[in-house]
Amino acid sequence: MPRLSRRRFLELLGQAGTLSALSLVLPPLARAADKPGAKASARVVIVGGGFGGATCAKYLRRFAPDIHVTLIERDTRFITCPFSNTVLGGLNDMDYISHDYSGLQEHYGIEVVHDSVTEVDAAAKRVSLTNGGKQQYDALVVSPGIDFRWDAIAGYDEKTAESVPHAWKAGTQTETLRRQLEAMPDGGVVIIAPPGNPFRCPPGPYERASMIAYYLKTTKPRSKLLILDAKDKFSKQPLFVQGWEALYPGMIEWIGGSDWGGIGRLDAANRTLYSTFDTPHKADVINLIPPQKAGAIAHAAGLVNADGWCPVDQRTFESTLHKDVYVIGDASVAGQMPKSGFAANSQGKVCAAALAAKFHAIDMPEPSYVNTCYSLVGPEYGISVAGVYRLVDGEIKSVEKSGGVSPIDADRQFRQTEARYAVGWYQSIVSDSFG
Repeated sequence: MPRLSRRRFLELLGQAGTLSALSLVLPPLARAADKPGAKASARVVIVGGGFGGATCAKYLRRFAPDIHVTLIERDTRFITCPFSNTVLGGLNDMDYISHDYSGLQEHYGIEVVHDSVTEVDAAAKRVSLTNGGKQQYDALVVSPGIDFRWDAIAGYDEKTAESVPHAWKAGTQTETLRRQLEAMPDGGVVIIAPPGNPFRCPPGPYERASMIAYYLKTTKPRSKLLILDAKDKFSKQPLFVQGWEALYPGMIEWIGGSDWGGIGRLDAANRTLYSTFDTPHKADVINLIPPQKAGAIAHAAGLVNADGWCPVDQRTFESTLHKDVYVIGDASVAGQMPKSGFAANSQGKVCAAALAAKFHAIDMPEPSYVNTCYSLVGPEYGISVAGVYRLVDGEIKSVEKSGGVSPIDADRQFRQTEARYAVGWYQSIVSDSFG
């Protein structure tokens, strides 16, 4: 396999959208094979096959096909949180948001192992699997997503979540919440209780409220939806509220944390949430989204800080706690970037570029990072937010006046267009990550 030159490296990075335009005019360096410290046929193991891990695996092979990439993922199909709310709204089924890894295997030669990692030995550069196998690595990428702080809410634990679903990991939980909505009588009450920051997908609970309201409006129009938030404001709030007033007048009520007191405890048997003031809020269906932290393997591997998230060098995503271990996606502390699927995709590309540069002894140009998020308020009513990010003094920060949100005064045609863009956005990111 030919070695990677700096010129070709920059071309690939430009195609992937991971670098600023300025990086593309830098003069090429000598062939990597001629540079001291270049390492051929390195082995990279990636743990977690979501948007971050799958994208990193794919683009690492695109940037440097001589690097052997093993992707370890427990499940044979990845079920996306993006667009899972459309399943709750009845717009799509579970197959629509389920994707396998055949494209990564067939088109990019990635070794996919369906298993779970039980231990990371950073000193020996080795991971252990539940089947007893072990994988050696030259670099390890951990993309574990999120886990929940089960001790944060009295009366709520992993077992209780089987009947009071969070549905913040798409799959069985999504199906459970959907069945409960279907079984609810017309005139019933749904409560959504979003957590405080930081958490996965900041606009997600409010898109969920929109999609559930759409389902209720079309099938159980006398029903109500109450959002009991831990926060006093939320992502794209004016746009969501405007959409709710236009599409679901009188159906959705949002209450901020200071006004209702926040969650004190859950009485699952009686479907009742109590505030810290001990005020009861009873519902037919409760969607309780608990506070979050980095996925379990990140904790087991000693990659987390006191807040439960993974500190990294935000230029490369190498852990600041363990050398040659990288953390991307929701679990990482990535400056001002939100915890989202698109952010994880962007981080996966930057991390892949950093690894390709590392093993080919090429200086990595300064990266840029992007995030785009579309939300459906209704099937023909879309809103969006986008941002571009740069490194400033070692921290990822939003570029002033880049991106932004949908205009508040947009007309019906604009909202319909953004709804169509939302579908295209989803299909594009899925293809980019898994295709």
